[in-house]
Amino acid sequence: MHHRLRRTAASLLAAVLLTGAVTSGSATTAGAAVSSGFDDWTCKPSAAHPNPLVLLHGLGGNGPGNYSYLGPFLAAKGYCAFTLTYGQATPAIPVGGTVSIAQSSAEIASFVQRVRTATGAAKVDIVGHSEGGFQSIYGPKVLGYAGQVGKVIALAPPTHGTTFGGLVSVGDYLGLGPLVDQVLRQFGCPACDELIVGGSAVAKLTAGPIAQPGVKYTVIASRFDALVTPHETSFIREPGVTNKYVQDTCPLDPVGHVGLAFDPTVAQLVANALDPTHPRPVICAFGPPL
Repeated sequence: MHHRLRRTAASLLAAVLLTGAVTSGSATTAGAAVSSGFDDWTCKPSAAHPNPLVLLHGLGGNGPGNYSYLGPFLAAKGYCAFTLTYGQATPAIPVGGTVSIAQSSAEIASFVQRVRTATGAAKVDIVGHSEGGFQSIYGPKVLGYAGQVGKVIALAPPTHGTTFGGLVSVGDYLGLGPLVDQVLRQFGCPACDELIVGGSAVAKLTAGPIAQPGVKYTVIASRFDALVTPHETSFIREPGVTNKYVQDTCPLDPVGHVGLAFDPTVAQLVANALDPTHPRPVICAFGPPL
């Protein structure tokens, strides 16, 4: 399953490099396009899912590649979902998240405004993976736009800091290793220094309460994550936050750090977190659920 998803991501990434754009992962009729879609700027949220989704990729990756599976999955659930590649050191190379956290977070804040304006929505829900998970909780607090956010679902965020190797692994998984290396050689990685244990961005996020009033947070981690360790460093132990392991639901699921954005079990957990009043039973790809 993971190999097939990796091939899918690689195929879509090739399309990005050739055309500079990504289309929706599934065909939609003219009627369906108004209430669901992936990176479809004509999409208008439905009454059932009034908050459009902003999907934030991990360091060393890009929006279309990182969300080549989860983006179309959530669109098929009836959401207007949008992604971007933030924090590019150069627009010529589709590797994001390496610039300073402050620069990336400002780009993300502008993108949130763009999505709200295009859809007419008062709030967005944010789904972030790895560094994107960190950004999903950093921006609402530090930049002060929590009032424009309904829910945050963070997949293995380095909330309390992690290691350099863990940060850049997303790009390697997407087949961007040589491009990531090129970016690091030419431009460095300010975000890497800020996101390690004791880094400046980590210190700013964790100074005082992290969770913001009015925002519902879900943090999802994997017990098999070899990169963000100890695994509990992702969690936010504060009121208003749900912390869970994938294996709490599907104990045999071996998903690791990067695979969280491509795992069918995780996709179902994300969908339930986005719509907690209508949860659906999770079908485990590996063994029965708990």
